[in-house]
Amino acid sequence: MKDSNLPEISKRKLSLNNGQDNETIWIAYQGRVYDVTKSKLWRNGKHYEHWAGQDLTQELKDAPHGIGVFDRFECIGLLEI
Repeated sequence: MKDSNLPEISKRKLSLNNGQDNETIWIAYQGRVYDVTKSKLWRNGKHYEHWAGQDLTQELKDAPHGIGVFDRFECIGLLEI
């Protein structure tokens, strides 16, 4: 799906999909929102010291993996600015 066809997702809606208030687990990275609900690494909305439901762009600058890790997950929208 091309970015132009993706819906905009507000930071509020992102925050509600944090794996605790809601079963779905979303994270944002570089303006795109990913559904990581099915990932065993994001149980209960937490992955190591990172919490779901927020933009993790700044936090992941020092991550041990590259941007390719997001290829495993469905991009469901664009983070509303």
